[in-house]
Amino acid sequence: MEKSDIANQIETYSLSIMTDRNQALAATVYRPKEDVKTAVMIAPATGIKRQFYHNFANFLAENGFGVLTFDNEGIGESLSSDLAKCDASLISWGRHDMPAVLDALQDEFADATYHLIGHSAGGQLIGLMPNYQAIKSVFNVACSSGRIKNMDMPYKLKAMGFMDAFIPLTNLTLGYTPSDKIGMGEPLPRGVARQWREWCNGAGYIKTAFGKSIHTHFYDELSMPAMWLGFSDDEIANSKNMDDMIRVFTQMPVEKRFFEPKEFGVSSIGHMRYFSSRTNAKAPELWQMAIDWLNKQP
Repeated sequence: MEKSDIANQIETYSLSIMTDRNQALAATVYRPKEDVKTAVMIAPATGIKRQFYHNFANFLAENGFGVLTFDNEGIGESLSSDLAKCDASLISWGRHDMPAVLDALQDEFADATYHLIGHSAGGQLIGLMPNYQAIKSVFNVACSSGRIKNMDMPYKLKAMGFMDAFIPLTNLTLGYTPSDKIGMGEPLPRGVARQWREWCNGAGYIKTAFGKSIHTHFYDELSMPAMWLGFSDDEIANSKNMDDMIRVFTQMPVEKRFFEPKEFGVSSIGHMRYFSSRTNAKAPELWQMAIDWLNKQP
């Protein structure tokens, strides 16, 4: 079958998902024409819109998987008011947005198994999901604690400037963090940016909030199989920070794979480029890893 014929076998449509905070999230469904036995929610990185994952989601659908992408509250088309008035946080993303999306995935693909592909924060926050038991496996990319202490110079100085100066200053003066101005995704609700700063300044990322702003979580209960991919030129999710985050999931059987971009004939992958169609064109084995992982799940 020609590629264009395969594309014609995929139905793509928008969806509005209501959270239990009474917030509408913008989402996109990728539905293969054949019966779907495996469905995937793609949980995005901090401040990244769902369109960023379009080509990857389409690729998964071309391989027979049902897919749902979404914008977290306050991001992209899920921003419904003045950003300075948005009270979303990383905690609300994990506790309210992601569970609502998982429920929607189950509604859309009723007779399937359900899996999560997490990018950075999308993999970090799954321990806040009260309905996590529906997730049969996790495939995380560039997921780590993002601990500043473990970063190498000179990127550590850049991270310190962003986290400890830019975020507090802009939150104070604007009521939000315009992270787009320095190439860090979409503008962030102040609560998201504030927690991001706090968690990256301690060990274990979200673990720093246990017993403080987080009194109920499921990080000690998640036991589904998980693949964690990392790349040596990722200055945020370096190997130390990946291990720092993996330790928070005390019962999760993790297979960690850490690569050099040159192994795939590409100059850089870093924190974002795994999902790039250009990267896939040069190194199709990277996206194939996700296909192989999903196919081997029961």
